[in-house]
Amino acid sequence: MKLKSFTFLKSSEKVSQCPSGKLPEYAFIGRSNVGKSSLINCLANHKNLAKVSSKPGKTQLINHFEVISETDVEKMWHLVDLPGYGYAVVSKKKRVKWAGFIEEYLLQREQLTNVFVLVDSRLEPQKIDLEFIQWLGEEGLPFSIVFTKIDKNKTQKLKTNIENYRKRLQEDWDELPVMFYTSATEGEGKADLLGYIDKVNMSL
Repeated sequence: MKLKSFTFLKSSEKVSQCPSGKLPEYAFIGRSNVGKSSLINCLANHKNLAKVSSKPGKTQLINHFEVISETDVEKMWHLVDLPGYGYAVVSKKKRVKWAGFIEEYLLQREQLTNVFVLVDSRLEPQKIDLEFIQWLGEEGLPFSIVFTKIDKNKTQKLKTNIENYRKRLQEDWDELPVMFYTSATEGEGKADLLGYIDKVNMSL
């Protein structure tokens, strides 16, 4: 999929403030500092569309971006940038607030088509990621796993970490979700991600 435009639409603090309409939405979420903003900027071919910071917790609202395909203008969709879960340099009160409207969005937003859960490929399976993935499954929400920062890992270490994730997930899942392997720096996995979204959109 080639993109004609990738435009910031609005930020919302609650589901009722999110854009109206029936366009399919693809939400991106992960632990704080997983590289979410960098990946979104990579998909958009724009260095500063999503705010990147060395300090976790930069995204604090539900951010909607309108995306238009170069080949099919009618296949417009929304990319939704959600606040990260886990550690962030913000108050406990604000983290609780995030958790509330993130859950509200995921459970109530009818336009939600798929959740992309971003996982740092440099790390062993993290409890907080596994718990969030399990929760998505229990709620029956469609999701995929996106391994980030694969360029930061030596080949064998990368293979080991991904295989460990697969083994850990197979303890609870009969069928594993679709997985993507990405590098915002190198652009790896970008075509696969956009191609998957295009395929899902075509099936709607």
